Amino acid sequence: MRLEIDGEFAGIRFSACHFIAGHSKCGRLHGHTYVVSMKLHGDMGKDGMVMDFIPLKKELRAIAEELDHRVLIPANSKKISLTLGDEVLITADKKKYSLPRGDVVLLPTEESSAEELCHFILGKVLDNVDFPSNVKEIEVGVHEELGQSAWVGKDLGGRK
Repeated sequence: MRLEIDGEFAGIRFSACHFIAGHSKCGRLHGHTYVVSMKLHGDMGKDGMVMDFIPLKKELRAIAEELDHRVLIPANSKKISLTLGDEVLITADKKKYSLPRGDVVLLPTEESSAEELCHFILGKVLDNVDFPSNVKEIEVGVHEELGQSAWVGKDLGGRK
């Protein structure tokens, strides 16, 4: 059985700015209104559900709030250099940016792509949500715009 949270209809979205260092077009600062979706695969539990939607939506909304109206910077990038203080100084592609620390989210990723955002969000969900043993797989999707998304999945089978 599959359970799905469609971020477009559930209102799980955030607006953020980013760039992909070294990319001809996406190397410029630009933004998206991202939509986050999730799918769970598993068996029906004793309560007649695969899993309650409430903790899943609560966590996805908390992550979206953390990222909303921020500049997303990949802290593990080999293509940019960072200097952290009250300001975040970023050097990439012979460009320099100075941003207030409160406007920046340093992602534990190498890029700020939709693909890397999927991994980041999936990791946070796995860290913060207790999944019942009947849930076998989780997928997280990040839509940069309608019709353009990345998805990542994780097999949870065999857990006790």
